[in-house]
Amino acid sequence: MDNMKIFALNIGSTSTKIALFNGKEKQYEGKAEHDPAELTGFKSIIDQKDLRVEGIERTLEQAGLSLDGCTAIVARCGGTGPIKGGTYHINETLIKRLTDPTTHKHNADLGGIIADMLARQYHCKAFFVDSPETDELQPLARITGMKGVYKVSSTHTLNQKAVCRFYAEQIGMKYEDLNLICSHIGGGVSVSAHRRGEIIDSTNLIKGDGPMAPTRCGEMQAMTILDMAFSGQDRKALENRVNMTGGLMDHLGTADVQEIKRRIDDGDKYARYVYDGMIYQIGKYIGMMGAVLEGKVDAILLTGGIARDSYLTDRISKMCSYLAPVEAIAGEFEMEALAAGAYRVLTGEEPEREYEEKFTFAGIEGLLEDY
Repeated sequence: MDNMKIFALNIGSTSTKIALFNGKEKQYEGKAEHDPAELTGFKSIIDQKDLRVEGIERTLEQAGLSLDGCTAIVARCGGTGPIKGGTYHINETLIKRLTDPTTHKHNADLGGIIADMLARQYHCKAFFVDSPETDELQPLARITGMKGVYKVSSTHTLNQKAVCRFYAEQIGMKYEDLNLICSHIGGGVSVSAHRRGEIIDSTNLIKGDGPMAPTRCGEMQAMTILDMAFSGQDRKALENRVNMTGGLMDHLGTADVQEIKRRIDDGDKYARYVYDGMIYQIGKYIGMMGAVLEGKVDAILLTGGIARDSYLTDRISKMCSYLAPVEAIAGEFEMEALAAGAYRVLTGEEPEREYEEKFTFAGIEGLLEDY
């Protein structure tokens, strides 16, 4: 079944990553660049769809490629609402939700729309895999100390699950048979507990939860946040400091770990303190996820671009190897994860899921039903 053409796409703010696969083997990877000024001229993100498609097809044509004969188009797709992970058929219910003008739109929402457009044009199947809004948290992971306020999931689901599947395959096991702790360490940092194929607990990098990261502040004490919020600071400026310019950037003026490592080598003690602080926090959250899994952990996996740094991985190993072996599988594998998800469904290895607006978290009633 390797003789199948799978096209994967991942929408960014000003570019679209694209890749062609024969089965699970990548044949081509590229990027369709879009003029930022032209993109900002659209009233909504959804209005960008035709321009994005033109850019994809132009990039493929320049590479001497086309989508003729595709078996499937697969996209990273947001806007799904909280659902289980897996590979889903892009259907009319999803498209209606993604094109609803009353809901907030993110660039990732375009993924499902464009995959559907291309699949109709080239007469093939359209899928999305492990939505960014994947939410498989167990009930006890949701409760907070404020009634009516619950935790929701937002993590590096696509890359984390891909790395967990890769590790399982390497040791001759299935992802669904293992308990794993996975930490994605890149521009954002997430730490998740994977129990037999589901992310039952996780930090939420969008909500300001978990360890600090190169561009995110991470968890802070609640009263400190209240003090800042009522100090007269602009809300947007605070949001940016939490999610875009916090962490290493706020402390050191750069999110470039290589630059920070050069400063450390040159004797900058504050740079070392801050970088070691981020590492310390990642290790601490890994330990917390070990408790969630009741100490029954098969492996701790470190991924993302910064997992290439042996200084970081050695220190996390020193903190956490009492729980389980620590493995660094550095990099990002989102395009491979998309193609592999489509491949598993096309070959019958995994059932195709049909998207419906039936969410894994919709309030306390559903929680108590599951509890």
